[in-house]
Amino acid sequence: MKIFFVSLGCDKNLVDSEMMITALQKAGHLIVDDETAAEVIVVNTCCFIGDAKEESINTLLMMAEYKETAACNLLVAAGCLAQRYHEEIRQEIPEVDVIVGTTGYEALAEAIEQGIRQKALVGEDVSEEKSSAAEYLKDVDYLPKPLPERNSMTGGYYAYLKIAEGCDKHCSYCIIPKVRGKYRSVPLENLMAQAKHLVQNGAKELILVAQETTLYGTDLYGAKSLPKLLEELSSIEELQWIRILYCYPEEITQELVDAIKRLPKVCRYLDIPIQHSSDRILKKMGRHTKRKEIADAIQKLRSEIPGIALRTTLMTGFPGETEEDFEDLKEFVKEQRFDRLGVFAYSQEEDTPAAERKDQIDEEVKEARRDEIMKLQQEIAFEKCEEQIGIELSVMVEGSLPEESLPNGSVYIARTYMDAPEVDGYVFVRSEWNLMSGDFITVKVVGAEGYDLIGKII
Repeated sequence: MKIFFVSLGCDKNLVDSEMMITALQKAGHLIVDDETAAEVIVVNTCCFIGDAKEESINTLLMMAEYKETAACNLLVAAGCLAQRYHEEIRQEIPEVDVIVGTTGYEALAEAIEQGIRQKALVGEDVSEEKSSAAEYLKDVDYLPKPLPERNSMTGGYYAYLKIAEGCDKHCSYCIIPKVRGKYRSVPLENLMAQAKHLVQNGAKELILVAQETTLYGTDLYGAKSLPKLLEELSSIEELQWIRILYCYPEEITQELVDAIKRLPKVCRYLDIPIQHSSDRILKKMGRHTKRKEIADAIQKLRSEIPGIALRTTLMTGFPGETEEDFEDLKEFVKEQRFDRLGVFAYSQEEDTPAAERKDQIDEEVKEARRDEIMKLQQEIAFEKCEEQIGIELSVMVEGSLPEESLPNGSVYIARTYMDAPEVDGYVFVRSEWNLMSGDFITVKVVGAEGYDLIGKII
């Protein structure tokens, strides 16, 4: 059958989508890029925060219209929203025919085939009050076996490697443990098989992701094994960069620091989501660090790994956040001068301890505080870009700007080791020679434009 696939949410969800697509192709189905031609539409949903839930619901409703106007006769809801709100989907979106949870992607091909057979038997009579959708919801603590031959949806030159599923932290604002289960590491041999397949198919950069990468291996091998994984991945000859995301600062070990210093393929870049700096708010969040401990971890990373780029994520408007707490956060951002930083306004998620608190913050205040932090960080980021002028960097080409093609060359888009795809900045380079996506070139930074750099090939 012709199947159209929509992947929403984070990079970890994208890996699940790639697993589903690979499984469907192995079962003989054809993935198409035109929803009007699809016989089946699959939406891999997200429900991490309110905006993500709204996007998932709206996408399902939009895709449902193709059941009346196009070739589609089966709509599948998969992933986090499907896991968490399967009853609500059955009640409110009766056009959905199949519901597949976060651990059910192994059964997706079977679920689609069963859904087609069921519809053929019962016809098109769908109750306006409740869907007859078939559900494939396994235990959230089950770990589906990742397919070693997974193909990337990112274009081939970088790919995500999800090294673990679930989370044991139980932060008071987060629903992930309820929809994704406990922390389960993917066996090292499976990760190596995936990595080699991705590299053989053109990936030059592998980006390690999980709810928390620093705990990799503790459940399987009885010890933090991320340094061992980095060592093994570094042995893949064609691989150029290994990037690590989502490292909780309290879990960063000396062994991990040493591995980043010792292994040249590991980018000197860490994403360390800290959420806040106020000890009072960190405690309410259920985080396991204090302000000084975070500052000490940052200082250690910067002193032991020269040139390391640090990204973090912050949250404004957590219940009970006072002006004093917010001022503490602003001062921390000024002190630490993160290289990359993102901010979210707190989202009140049902079934979490934080959602039950009586001291909720007005939406306008949450968003104003978010905007204030982002304005502050913008100044820091622009200054840091200016500081790069004059240095030489190895960059990976990601594409070109067709509208900038001129007789004396084209403008190419590239990334440095300090920049993760989608979320960080770019380097723009003019070249007289044709460059290919995935090429590595050396440039001298000759200018800065906001969050981005201007480079000259040397």
